[in-house]
Amino acid sequence: MAEARRGRLPAGARQAAPAAPFEEPLKIAIPAKGRLREPAVGLLHDAGLGPEEPGERALAFPCRNAPVEVLLVRAADIPEYVQDGVVDCGITGADLVLERGARVSELLRLGFGACTLEAAVLAESDASDVDDLRGRRVATAYPRLARAMLGERGVDVDFVDVTGSVEIAPRLGLCEAIVDLVSSGNTLRTNGLRSLGVLFSSEAVLIAGEDPDAAALRLAPVLRSVVDARAMRYLMLNAPESAVEEIAEIVPGSRAPTIVPLAEQGMVAVHALVPAADVWHLLPRLEEAGASSILLVPVERLLA
Repeated sequence: MAEARRGRLPAGARQAAPAAPFEEPLKIAIPAKGRLREPAVGLLHDAGLGPEEPGERALAFPCRNAPVEVLLVRAADIPEYVQDGVVDCGITGADLVLERGARVSELLRLGFGACTLEAAVLAESDASDVDDLRGRRVATAYPRLARAMLGERGVDVDFVDVTGSVEIAPRLGLCEAIVDLVSSGNTLRTNGLRSLGVLFSSEAVLIAGEDPDAAALRLAPVLRSVVDARAMRYLMLNAPESAVEEIAEIVPGSRAPTIVPLAEQGMVAVHALVPAADVWHLLPRLEEAGASSILLVPVERLLA
């Protein structure tokens, strides 16, 4: 199907890349609905583009602070829109990019919309791992991706293509296992299924054409500055000068923290960027090392 829909624009109708970034309005496609829509709009907002609040039936909306037009389309169609030059770039799931087989380039992983493609069987099944699926019937709504991931493991199965609720297929006798996207695993458990393992890890990605134009390449680092910042916290604390060396060893990262002398003799302020995921175990260790007045704040942008 993807092959039949490609080339919706004649080659001569495709716009050439602008001479300078953002010389012409950049068009970016984001999902019209689903779990990726709001985070995608939020990313554009946090990047300072100033997206207008889209109406309930809106198909497109502009950005106030940059010549960027946002199109709302089906997430599954975004890879082909980007490939065919209908839009300059798009935000969609990495799983959909591979499933559609679109000829695009991945510019950036965006840190939201995480899910996994997993193989699962009924709880009472005798299968214990993915290798046990050899020769069995497997239902999936992602035949291209499932075939590729199982093929990498050397597992040959008989695929049953389905749409809609794949989880019910084993109970109906259509198959012995399924391959489907999983976010929390609750849907599998509710339907009496258990996972045999993760085949592919997906998240939202920024994609552009095989040969991205200057505007798309300029947008990528703007969004990257937000994605990287979300994973960090700015740490500020006071400590005795004698404790600086120990604190510097505790604080992760490749760069030394900033040390600022305080008015109080023998005391300094220590500033550093730390991974947000490390905060929970950093704080007690810093207090033990002599740190006080510890303050952690979010980071809006981070340009490495």
